[in-house]
Amino acid sequence: MFTTNPFASVGHALAPGFLKWFLLVMVLAVIAGTLYDIIHKGSAAYFFGSWRKSSSSRPPQSGNEPGSNFASIAAQTLVVDVLSSGEFCNPKRRIAHLLTMYGFIAYIVTTAMMVFGNHPSGGVVPMLWWIGALMIFVGGWWFWLFIRVDVAAEGNSRWRIVHADLFVLSLVISVTLGLAWAWMGGGVTGLFWLYIAATAVLFGSVPWSKFAHMFFKPAAAFEKRVSHANGTAQNLPTQTRDDPEQQKRHSMELLQDAPMDMGLGIKREAPRHY
Repeated sequence: MFTTNPFASVGHALAPGFLKWFLLVMVLAVIAGTLYDIIHKGSAAYFFGSWRKSSSSRPPQSGNEPGSNFASIAAQTLVVDVLSSGEFCNPKRRIAHLLTMYGFIAYIVTTAMMVFGNHPSGGVVPMLWWIGALMIFVGGWWFWLFIRVDVAAEGNSRWRIVHADLFVLSLVISVTLGLAWAWMGGGVTGLFWLYIAATAVLFGSVPWSKFAHMFFKPAAAFEKRVSHANGTAQNLPTQTRDDPEQQKRHSMELLQDAPMDMGLGIKREAPRHY
């Protein structure tokens, strides 16, 4: 079963090229939705505006201009922030994110290969499709049921749904239906059409979900590293209170002269006092 191409079981029962056209429409929906998200929310304008502001306001430096180490910064962003998800301090959330991310890549690529290419049962591509889908299933449901902040720290119900949950919930539901459909032997069944509908919601809801964040976050991480390299850091406070200008940024007088580790006792235990 794990080496069976489930999409091969529906080609003869559907209109010619249905799955190929469906995938193409989903790709166009992601592109159009991302462009709409950029324009509507002003993400690109904010990013480039911040970049220009950072570049124009950076202090004079000697010998180490950011233009000379862009490649190094880009490599660090790729390895640390993108490939290893270094932004996550919580190890469980990081593992769940990596499972979902790499599973999603394998799942999308192998789906396209099986639909557009000639990958009969018995090959490695169907097996990678199963592995990718199962990685999403484990990482997605693990995050949804146990790791979400409003569940783990605030005590809200696991089944409480808000607008921000649209992407992750549509993803895990789509993949779960796909696995169930393939497990049952494929074919044009009710599970197949539910799988198609859930997938359409996943890729068609890009303007209203967090789907486009996967494209924004690498650019934001790169810009953040460049800002730190050229000394501007987007005007954020540095990790020291020795600078009088940084001390003035705190609204509470108590914190103006406080040590950096003051107040970190809250991190000694998980916030589970709901």
